[in-house]
Amino acid sequence: MPKPSARETVLDAYQDILIEHGPGSVTLDAVAAKANVSKGGLLYHFNSKEALLDGLLERLRRLSLADIEHAKTAPEGVVRYFLTSSVTDASMDKPAHRASMAALRQVGSDPRVTETIKECALFWREMVAEHIDDPLTAEIVGAIGDGLYLRATMGEETATLVDQLDEVLRRLGL
Repeated sequence: MPKPSARETVLDAYQDILIEHGPGSVTLDAVAAKANVSKGGLLYHFNSKEALLDGLLERLRRLSLADIEHAKTAPEGVVRYFLTSSVTDASMDKPAHRASMAALRQVGSDPRVTETIKECALFWREMVAEHIDDPLTAEIVGAIGDGLYLRATMGEETATLVDQLDEVLRRLGL
């Protein structure tokens, strides 16, 4: 695996600070230190905290779209992938999940954050709707997925529903 670019390393550091300590801990100095780059090196790629946010939101869109493309070819199928991908232990370290968690820490700080999160959620709902004939069932599956994701991000138990996913899908006629 190739070494990440300096720009990606800075974004990783920004994400880590947001996830671990929240937006109040983000300073350009803190991000540079976490990324192990000089402040000048950070400013070369991101000249402000707003530019860091722009980079994070672009990353979230890009990674979400890549994850959706993966879902379309997942061996377990689109719906099962959608419902399980955000709640398993393995997904907690997925780049798309980490970008999402960092963005979620900033909801309310800038309207672009909420817009981007809504846009990415819409990408998923549209993908699910492409694979489920009934629009209402597609909306229900989307709501279940959103609920599972919210529970997982708060550290709540999701195993009960995920362990019974076959029965959930059967009841939904899937």
